[in-house]
Amino acid sequence: MSISTVEAVARGRVRRARRRRAVVAVLAGLTVLVFAASLMVGRTFYPPGDVVGVVLGQDVPGASFTVGRLRLPRAALAVVAGLSFGLAGITFQTMLRNPLASPDIIGISAGASAAATFAIVVLSLGPAAVSAVAIAAGLAVAVVVYALSFKNGSAGSRLILIGIAIAAMLESFTNHILDRAAEWDLQEAMRWLTGSLNGATWNDVLPVTVALLVLAPVLLHRSGELALFPLGDDTASALGARVERTRLVAVVGAVGLVSFATAAAGPIAFVAFLSGPIAAGLTGRNGSLLIPAALVGALLVLVADLVGQFALGSRYPVGVVTGVLGAPYLVYLIIRTNRVGTSL
Repeated sequence: MSISTVEAVARGRVRRARRRRAVVAVLAGLTVLVFAASLMVGRTFYPPGDVVGVVLGQDVPGASFTVGRLRLPRAALAVVAGLSFGLAGITFQTMLRNPLASPDIIGISAGASAAATFAIVVLSLGPAAVSAVAIAAGLAVAVVVYALSFKNGSAGSRLILIGIAIAAMLESFTNHILDRAAEWDLQEAMRWLTGSLNGATWNDVLPVTVALLVLAPVLLHRSGELALFPLGDDTASALGARVERTRLVAVVGAVGLVSFATAAAGPIAFVAFLSGPIAAGLTGRNGSLLIPAALVGALLVLVADLVGQFALGSRYPVGVVTGVLGAPYLVYLIIRTNRVGTSL
């Protein structure tokens, strides 16, 4: 390799690194701005000084309740749930080398949703118990999908197909339970299934935050090895990646994140699915996309919640807005995948 070629490669790496840092900085800045807007905007507008005072623990008449008790937990849940969905989605998509391989598609969200519906309608459990059942079910479905797809190593395409089949069965089970539900239970179940931040409290935010603080560093620690997965298992292994160990850690970490986020906010549609491709388009497809995708997820949930509350003439849960955004993109991505391949 000539010196000029080496210099060109080095310059390309520097340019890509700068672009990635710039994109991450912009995404982080936008997330902070939209988070601040979520605290200020509502039926009553509170200026930045009042919001900062509330955040710092000061007693601000009117704002202390509206901002501190209603808006702040809601916006915080939007951020931590969005980070969790985005990080989990890109982990699956990178690991399985397929942009369709998000928790929305391969059954994990469906498992949590089916279990939560059963807990609400049949068992009449309270919110905390419903969340615990949803988390356990998400983890259990992931174990079943992974176990059924494991044969001399877990092939990505096999795991996706098995996940889609299990998701279809679980969605049928959910619909059967909803058909039998009383009116009150049906309203509660549908609010949960849609994906909503309404009525968010710090009790909802805390478990997701703890899961994020524990599991995100684990996934980020494996980001270098995960970035090799799009090259194929054999190539990744030859380059030093511990393929099966990394895949197992990635599955456990991503499933834990999406299960806790789903238990707190419901299965907010398509956030895990959209975050990775959007991050790839912004930063380029070289290197790890974990941090950019997580920030895209947080920004998506924050923006969708603001749009659902104030931009459509009536109030809609955040999951309705993300579903409207995500469904056309899913159709487009399926068409594009059939034409040009399956990698991000």
